[in-house]
Amino acid sequence: MGIISWIIFGVVAGAIAKFIMPGRMENGFVMTSLLGIVGACVGGFIGTSLGFGKVTGFNLPSFFIAVLGAMIVLIIYGKLKSK
Repeated sequence: MGIISWIIFGVVAGAIAKFIMPGRMENGFVMTSLLGIVGACVGGFIGTSLGFGKVTGFNLPSFFIAVLGAMIVLIIYGKLKSK
């Protein structure tokens, strides 16, 4: 897969993670997109390291892992931003 498709995958995962997250976050589209991309990478790394599955392309398990990673990054970003 090309890098552009992975960026789009991360942007979509970040948008869905932001939608799922409780409370209001004052992030714009660009910040949400960047956090989603980072979160998808983090989720893929953690998921693969812990044996939950591999990110093998555009499929439902990979997308679930990417959204969970994006949620983790959004939580951490929210905690750091509030301080």
